[in-house]
Amino acid sequence: METPHGRRRLRPRDTKTTLMRLFRYFRFNKVLLFGGIFFIIASSFLEIAANAMLSPIIDSIVLGNTGRVIRYLLIMGGMVIAISIAQYLGNLFMARLAQSTVHKIREEMFSHMQQLPISFFDRHSHGDLMSTFTNDVDMLNQSLEQSVSQVIVAAITVVGSFTMMLILSPLLTLLVVAMLGVMFAAVKYVGKKSAQNFRFQQAALAEMNGYIEEIMSGQKVVKVFNYENRAIDKFLEKNEQLRVASTQASTYGVMLMPIMGNLTYVLYALSSMFGAFLVMKNAMSIGNIASFLQYTRTISRPITMVSNQLNMLFAALAGAERIFDVLDEKVETDQGDVCLVRDGKNPPYWKVPKENGQFEKVPLKGYITFQNVNFGYEPGQIVLKNVSLYAKPGQKIALVGSTGAGKTTITNLINRFYEINEGTILFDGIDIRRIKKQDLRSTMSIVLQDVHLFEGTIADNIRYGRLDATDEEVVEAAKLANAHYFIKNLPKGYDTVLTMDGQNLSQGERQLLSIARAAIANPTVLILDEATSSIDTRTEKLIAEGMDKLMEGRTTFVIAHRLSTVRDADAIMVLEHGEIIERGDHEALMQQKGRYYALNTGAVELE
Repeated sequence: METPHGRRRLRPRDTKTTLMRLFRYFRFNKVLLFGGIFFIIASSFLEIAANAMLSPIIDSIVLGNTGRVIRYLLIMGGMVIAISIAQYLGNLFMARLAQSTVHKIREEMFSHMQQLPISFFDRHSHGDLMSTFTNDVDMLNQSLEQSVSQVIVAAITVVGSFTMMLILSPLLTLLVVAMLGVMFAAVKYVGKKSAQNFRFQQAALAEMNGYIEEIMSGQKVVKVFNYENRAIDKFLEKNEQLRVASTQASTYGVMLMPIMGNLTYVLYALSSMFGAFLVMKNAMSIGNIASFLQYTRTISRPITMVSNQLNMLFAALAGAERIFDVLDEKVETDQGDVCLVRDGKNPPYWKVPKENGQFEKVPLKGYITFQNVNFGYEPGQIVLKNVSLYAKPGQKIALVGSTGAGKTTITNLINRFYEINEGTILFDGIDIRRIKKQDLRSTMSIVLQDVHLFEGTIADNIRYGRLDATDEEVVEAAKLANAHYFIKNLPKGYDTVLTMDGQNLSQGERQLLSIARAAIANPTVLILDEATSSIDTRTEKLIAEGMDKLMEGRTTFVIAHRLSTVRDADAIMVLEHGEIIERGDHEALMQQKGRYYALNTGAVELE
């Protein structure tokens, strides 16, 4: 998604392919596309024709033919009105085409991203994805609205004006071509330098913004370690780099218009002088030279405009390329043939196809088995090594170990967020690779250390675990998690709107809502990933009873740093470096006097 040094590409890798792919979206709006192009072309030709009317008007004035002057003026007035209407319709059609196109792209991007595996989000930062979703899409929208139409207008204006100039005076046209060559060379040189310095400016800006975001989000750490002065010094350094880069970029940026303006005046002056000479020699009429001079001004304007618009167009195409990179990401594959049946009449069961075409009904119980599982997030980097374990229905399995030991990875594999390298994971005796992912995950709930709440009411966030839950079920789930007490004391109770990921609640309260959300789903398998690590001792005691009720009858995997919370576990797995080094209940592990014993007695601490 990013180039080295954090710079996002300003030009596409493959312009042709990106354009062709972008044009595919236009097939849904052929009327807007062809209508917009038609009116843009029409307005350009009408403008060229209107300039041509200057010649007969001025010649008629010189000859004193008032009738012809009035007639030509009326024709020119009609052309001006037609130009205005055509320009309006062309811009309107292109604007609607742009909005319709980016609307379709946004839909496809969001829908596609919901189907991408967790590994995709591991590889891409949220900030980068948001930039693609917003900045790149907005740039594409702006380019479709403005740049495309302006490039078309410029091309037609140059070709049409040049043709008319050849008709009026081939000799003067040669002079114009020579001056246009000088202007084009100036634009190319200055534009290249400007684009280069603009890239440096964008890189410096991105680096400074990233540093500001980093420091602002880590203010507690900054103040605790008295890093303020160092932070200021580093900011001043980055700000100075941005100033230098911006100054260089603006220097070349403001240079272009004066150069083009002066060269245009020179071209106009030379054309006037040679034109006057031709009039004196009766080689041209006064009207012809007036029209020619108008075309001279008309043909020079698009050169600067096209240069600026092409830079914007290339930037938009680079953004479109990043959008297509996301759309080309492979979605989560699901080749499972086993589905979960909930008919409301019988207890839930797995519908397992057999080779003879029949189906086997396997009751949903929550029996989880790992058999010699090896796994790594990256090729060649093994995180779990030959892990074998089982969790009988209703058992509480605790996973204990240092950070990076593989505890969370085990729970990620149960959900099939990632696919294992070797071994087998069974759910009720069925290889989970055979189970449809949606059905598999519908049997589970997870409570994470970092709680994520969504915009909406407290009731909406609890109901996120089961969207069809009634208000009564929401309250019951909150009571089970012991969240009902603090909710009912809020000014609007369950209708309280959460802001900024629940920042108007304490960490403990957010965690209680997360537990209530898990409870309302009525899961068969429950995963608690350090769910109480951010909760104070008082709050932990408050939810202990509710947690026991929540875990009752459910297969539960508990990841905890507080060993006091897992003493009642049916089995405790001690992991280090991706391997299970000890297993057993609390009493058995204490008698072994190994790693678990050392952790409980304080001889060693979890890292």
